[in-house]
Amino acid sequence: MSPWQIICTAVYCVVVVVLSVYGFHRYLMLRLFYRHRRQAQAAAGRFAELPVVTVQLPLYNEFHVAERLIDAVCRLDYPRDRLQVQVLDDSQDETCHRAVAAVARWSAQGVDIARLHRTDRTGFKAGALQAGMAGAKGEFILIFDADFLPPPQILQQAIHHFIDPQIGMVQLRWGHLNRGHSPLTRIQAIFLDSHFVVEHTARNRSGRFFNFNGTAGIWRKTAILDAGGWQHDTLTEDLDLSYRAQLAGWRFRFLPEIEVPGEIPEEINAFKAQQHRWTKGAVQTGKKILPRIWRSTLPMRIKVEATFHLTAHLCYLLMWLMALLMWPMLTIRSQLGWERMLIVDLPLFSMATLAISSFYLAAQRELYADWRSQIKYLPILMAIGMGLCVNNARAVVEGLAGHVSPFLRTPKSGGVAGAEPVRRKYTNKVPLLFLVELGMACYFAVVVIRAWDIGLYAGMPFLLLFLSGFLYTGLSSAWRPCRRIRHSSRPGKIP
Repeated sequence: MSPWQIICTAVYCVVVVVLSVYGFHRYLMLRLFYRHRRQAQAAAGRFAELPVVTVQLPLYNEFHVAERLIDAVCRLDYPRDRLQVQVLDDSQDETCHRAVAAVARWSAQGVDIARLHRTDRTGFKAGALQAGMAGAKGEFILIFDADFLPPPQILQQAIHHFIDPQIGMVQLRWGHLNRGHSPLTRIQAIFLDSHFVVEHTARNRSGRFFNFNGTAGIWRKTAILDAGGWQHDTLTEDLDLSYRAQLAGWRFRFLPEIEVPGEIPEEINAFKAQQHRWTKGAVQTGKKILPRIWRSTLPMRIKVEATFHLTAHLCYLLMWLMALLMWPMLTIRSQLGWERMLIVDLPLFSMATLAISSFYLAAQRELYADWRSQIKYLPILMAIGMGLCVNNARAVVEGLAGHVSPFLRTPKSGGVAGAEPVRRKYTNKVPLLFLVELGMACYFAVVVIRAWDIGLYAGMPFLLLFLSGFLYTGLSSAWRPCRRIRHSSRPGKIP
């Protein structure tokens, strides 16, 4: 082999080994999940008198869903003299009028509700939450994003876990209002189900750190203050605060039996923007928090798991590098023979592909009686996961380089499964990154042809997943089925 081929082979092997290690970590998560999933998580007792709870609703241009959220929260089954609602409305469009009207309507019915409007959006969501803390009357803070629809009973079900004075946060499981809208929403639901059901259960019940997910969770106000409050130096203020609070000694609890349904992005650019924010924020949090974790006296198992958790998104950068190396590796395979390359390919297949499939199916089996019907979505899930590697690799690089970017909200439509289609007022702009994704699709079309020519038939399904993933993300990003529309009413003056 030439020196260039030796370098390519060495880099490819390193990438495969690292991806295989992260794939093996999925197996460990599954093992922890099955070991602890039946472990009791009952509250230690019940409050003789229910504590005061402040519900914070951070909003920004949520025309379709703001009123729905406010109505649902004001209908929570909780004594009105024990409940405060803060509408943290940073909106700059007609959402303001809807929020003002909803707040006035519920205030007239005796609900302790107020709207806080900032003209300076410093810190974005984290800034709004921190601003609301000054006026929060409750000992506990319940937070909902605009696209969630909380059932009335959830606060009564969850609040008693805080009778343990060491519990700083209780996270409820996300459900999915529009899970059946399209294959894209179905695969997102599978992604999220595995995160909550498998990862959260495994980490929390085995004594590792896990995180608040930004919504559908209750915080002890003292824990927030003790950890340093909401900070906006990362795009995932929820993940950042979670680790700071647990480092300060607070314990968290995950309640998978309590489901709070929310809306999944229905349009690919909204999904990609959300993934970019989560990926970049996790990398930023890892840079900020991991040195503190490794300097602490925490048990090694917590340090190791925190490292895997906060660096997992690096796999997207490695996956893109592996994709770019496919062409030179085909030439090397043709020279060495596919049998010699099995020592590289088999770990990737067993620790990545099989681990991912088992990981996602475990959550579906736990939640749904028809879990076998979800198997057909696994190839789509893996293809889209591969197609996302360009978008998320960019987020990883930006996070590592310290590139500052604004908090981009995820547009919501306010639609639910089985309801009439809702005209959308918002949509994400098309990033030029789709040109790179389409370029990668063309590249893999050539790679597939080359693989066929050299007789690498066993690797065709793997290559076709890359091809279809890049083609789907590129084409669907370029085609904008949901364009911004003008609303019939004039916005007028923002209250």
